[in-house]
Amino acid sequence: MVLDGQLQHLVATYGVWLVGGIVGLESMGIPLPGETTLVTAALYAGTTGRLSIASVLIAAAAGAIIGDNIGFWIGRNVGYRWIVRHQSAFRLTPRRLKLGQYLFRRHGGKVVFFGRFVAVLRAFAALLAGVNRMPWQRFLLFNMLGAVIWTAAYGGGAYVFGDRLGNVLGKTGVWLSIAAAAVVVAGILLARKYEKRLADQAEREIPDPLHA
Repeated sequence: MVLDGQLQHLVATYGVWLVGGIVGLESMGIPLPGETTLVTAALYAGTTGRLSIASVLIAAAAGAIIGDNIGFWIGRNVGYRWIVRHQSAFRLTPRRLKLGQYLFRRHGGKVVFFGRFVAVLRAFAALLAGVNRMPWQRFLLFNMLGAVIWTAAYGGGAYVFGDRLGNVLGKTGVWLSIAAAAVVVAGILLARKYEKRLADQAEREIPDPLHA
C-alpha cells in the first residue's frame, strides 16, 4: 500500500519520535493513523533491526498516555465550558449534563480502556472523559492499562508474527469498530428508554454540573 510505504519511510527517517508523536496526537483527538504507525514501526524493527522494538513500544505507550491526558484536560477545561455555553444548541439541560457525568462515573473506565482498541473512540475517548468530568485518577488507571496492553498486543504482536498478524489485527479493528458502533447505538437507546430513572439517580449523586 502507498500509505504503508510512506509511513515506513517516515519511520525510517524519524524513528520512535514519529511513533510517539502520531500516537500522542491521535490520542488528543486528532484523527491520525496511530495504530498503523505503531504496527508499521514494529514491522520495520522486526525486518530491518534498525529500530529497537522496546523503544517503539515505550514511545507508543508514552504517546498514548500523554496524549490521552492532554485530551482529557482539554475536554475537562475547554470542551466542558464550551458545551455548557452552547448547551441549548445541543438540547442539553443541566439534568442531561448530570446524566452524562453519572454514566461516565459508572462506565467511563470501560470506555477509556476499550476505546484504545477502536479507531474512532481512540481519538475521542479522552476528550469525552474530560467533558463528562470523569475522576482523573480513575481515568489515568484505565488509560495506562489500555495504552500498555494495546501497545504490547499490536506492536509486540506485529514484531513477533510480522505481516500475518498485521493483517489479522487490521480485520479485527474493523470488527471492533462495528461492534463498538452497535454498543454505542444500544447504549443510546437504553439511555433514552431509562433516561428519567437514570437522571433521577444522577441528581442524587452528582452536584450541579455547571459548578462541578
